[in-house]
Amino acid sequence: MSASTSAARPAPDRVLTDIADYVRDYRVTSDRAYETARYCLADTIGCGLAALEYPACTKLLGPIVPGTVVPNGARVPGTPYQLDPVQAAFTLGAMIRWLDFNDTWLAAEWGHPSDNLGGILATADWLSRQARAEGRPPLVMRDVLTAMIKAHEIQGCLALENAFNAVGLDHVLLVRVATAAVVTGMLGGRRDEIVNAVSNAWIDGGALRTYRHAPNTGSRKSWAAGDATSRGVRLALIARTGEMGYPSALTAPVWGFYDALFRGRPFAFQRPYGSYVMEHVLFKISFPAEFHAQTAVEAAMRVHAELARLGRTADDIQRITIRTQAACMRIIDKRGPLTNPADRDHCIQYMVAVPIIFGRLTAADYEDDVAADPRIDRLREKIVCVEDPAFTAAYHDPDRRAIPNALSVELTDGTSLDEIVVEYPIGHERRRAEGAPLLVEKFTRHLHRLSDTAQAEILASSFDAARLDGMPVCDYVDLFV
Repeated sequence: MSASTSAARPAPDRVLTDIADYVRDYRVTSDRAYETARYCLADTIGCGLAALEYPACTKLLGPIVPGTVVPNGARVPGTPYQLDPVQAAFTLGAMIRWLDFNDTWLAAEWGHPSDNLGGILATADWLSRQARAEGRPPLVMRDVLTAMIKAHEIQGCLALENAFNAVGLDHVLLVRVATAAVVTGMLGGRRDEIVNAVSNAWIDGGALRTYRHAPNTGSRKSWAAGDATSRGVRLALIARTGEMGYPSALTAPVWGFYDALFRGRPFAFQRPYGSYVMEHVLFKISFPAEFHAQTAVEAAMRVHAELARLGRTADDIQRITIRTQAACMRIIDKRGPLTNPADRDHCIQYMVAVPIIFGRLTAADYEDDVAADPRIDRLREKIVCVEDPAFTAAYHDPDRRAIPNALSVELTDGTSLDEIVVEYPIGHERRRAEGAPLLVEKFTRHLHRLSDTAQAEILASSFDAARLDGMPVCDYVDLFV
């Protein structure tokens, strides 16, 4: 006889309730987390504004039905769009991620926690405009910063010990989970409603990493996070209608996430939810490059300078060896033709070759006109990556969280340059004092499409804690429109 399955609904999975309890009950008290969140807010919006220079991005933005304007809808910085919060989240989320220039978190899984700002800011702006229209007080930017800290924490803590990439799933599923959780809380959701929203986020499964890897690397990796954060908003809105959730979404035998998509393994956790991730998040300050290559690009800039000092050029290079971490080898060690910008910004050989040749690496350097320079591919063919186990260990060490790369350059005359080792990129928490002024400079550059008056007001507001924290969300967003 076959054993029947009990239809009794179990208590919600612990992972779901831990997230809900954190969203509802945890009080963020870390001044350091809020200070970092202010930098993160400005940097993330700035990355979105920079993406508006690229038609490949802008063609995807705006209302689904052209010309639609939503009364009291969320306004999208840098654009004329006023949209429902779901489509606004997609539009802003795609802008934020397009140039691969916003913040990063590296662990067993990697990702970009500020991707959640697409859903957080769109929802907060919509709620604020609706409240003001009804004579109620709007949300203030402190609310946005708190939601950012919590979304960073949920995504980052799930990533610390759980490698979704190892089973072929893309990290944007963690954006969907984190956005669904914090946005349900922003909407006034009860504990059970947050559980329901998050359960549906896990049941959605995960996008495959196909679009991030050769031979299929493509531009979906630039809008996948926008898709995920907008889906998180949609699931939050659904949960707030009273729609049911699925208590064993993770643990249900056969049909739950663990058995169906995670090879039967439950999630592991290194630490409880707090404000650790925002405090330690990595910023991309100098280069729009996949983060495992950031230190390699810094080293390549130094190689360029040394070659110039010696009166040499890239044509005088015989071979370059990159000592690196296992994650870099897995994601961006790539040979053969690179067919589009998304392919190039995930190839460490390309990201090293360009600064050695030109002394720079910008978003424009991934475009076809620059990539057509034959010197780049000639130099790429001379670059070899090797894993250094010590670098991999430093990468996973929670007390270090290094992203080391080392470049050794052999010249055609048989001489070699001294090896250049960079363990911590300029955007690392250990270099925060050095990096913060440069992050402000980066943000200032990205404001160029706005009026001088708007730029001055944005800069005066964004880095003044008392002024920003108490500012109505809709008023802050209006500065960018």
